[in-house]
Amino acid sequence: MPFNQEFLQINQVGIHLFHFKDFNPFDYLDQLTSEEQERFFLFKHINRQREFVATRILRHRIFGFEHIHYDENGAPFINKEGYISISHAPNVVGIAICKEFKVGLDLEIIRSKSLLVKHKFLSLEETRKLDLTSMEEMTKVWSGKEALYKLAGRKEIHFKTELLLEKMSDTDWIGIIHNNSHSLKVEMCIFEHNGTIVSLNKMPCERI
Repeated sequence: MPFNQEFLQINQVGIHLFHFKDFNPFDYLDQLTSEEQERFFLFKHINRQREFVATRILRHRIFGFEHIHYDENGAPFINKEGYISISHAPNVVGIAICKEFKVGLDLEIIRSKSLLVKHKFLSLEETRKLDLTSMEEMTKVWSGKEALYKLAGRKEIHFKTELLLEKMSDTDWIGIIHNNSHSLKVEMCIFEHNGTIVSLNKMPCERI
């Protein structure tokens, strides 16, 4: 089979990663609920179909046929399974699970695009402290802010001023989420794993 599954544990957060090569998604429609099968046929591009099916195969392996619901902000959840977060990058999907606190997961392939668009997501302070020439570091910041965005729980947010990151070590970062009424601080783990940047919060968010 064209799949490889692995599991990572970061504090109280479990991360299921599901790697896949090219496969025929129509061969695995039995892994989808009837509602998901209807949604599947709305996707026209083969890569999007594979990504959707791969996510549901992984879901099925972890939870069985429990349906993935989405809240008003597009955040996924499965009834009675604690907090989950779903992300994907080329040829890999991931599901993070935490029973104790809300989790935000992001997966990114290290690529040069992070250098080209860094002006869109870096604050002035971040440009002073981070290695702007490092493709890996810029991908980490991009990915870390995507994970913070999921934790923020709102759609309209400015990555340069409302989602901030401070590097403590190669893998340990501090994230700040600025909201209108309050700000949140959270310990992040951002690391490279087999060519993929994995970003998630390893502790719950705290008001500051």
